[in-house]
Amino acid sequence: MTLFVIMDPIGTAPYFISLTAGRSPAGRRLAAIQAATAAGILVAGFALFGRLLLDYLGVSVEALTIAGGFLLLLLGLQMFRGEEMEHAANTNIAMVPLATPLLAGPGAIAAIMVLSGRHPQVIDRLSVIAGVAAVVVVIAIGLLLADQLARLLRPPAISLLTQVLALLLSALAVQLIVEAVTSLVRHGL
Repeated sequence: MTLFVIMDPIGTAPYFISLTAGRSPAGRRLAAIQAATAAGILVAGFALFGRLLLDYLGVSVEALTIAGGFLLLLLGLQMFRGEEMEHAANTNIAMVPLATPLLAGPGAIAAIMVLSGRHPQVIDRLSVIAGVAAVVVVIAIGLLLADQLARLLRPPAISLLTQVLALLLSALAVQLIVEAVTSLVRHGL
């Protein structure tokens, strides 16, 4: 349930609509499936090997969160200026920014690493992976239903939605950075 709340498939749906506005229905369906699958693989990979990877690289979860925050901030600024919409038809938005950092972002990665750390036994880890799979299915369904909503919205409504979401995404990015810096300061860098 924690992972579902953090990955927030319902909250991601408006971003999905904005980012896939110029695509065909088949293209939006493909992007939905690709984004959910890639996010699931990424989160499952961090559940199994995340701590090893971060320790090997000497990277803290806070540093990963700050980096994710900066990436989201750049995306928000691009969306606000209309750049992302211009390039969306030529790029695979299912991987970046949908799968990561929106769905499988720093919060989801940190949460799955904490859950995996609490459940070190193999059977427990399999339960965590099963939870990830369940969340991926819900995300895919949510994004596929967003395609239905996108058909109802007119281009000016999508443009307005994109501007509002760009502001909210930028605020979320700044909040991620603030929380990570606060955590670093509390724990003595």
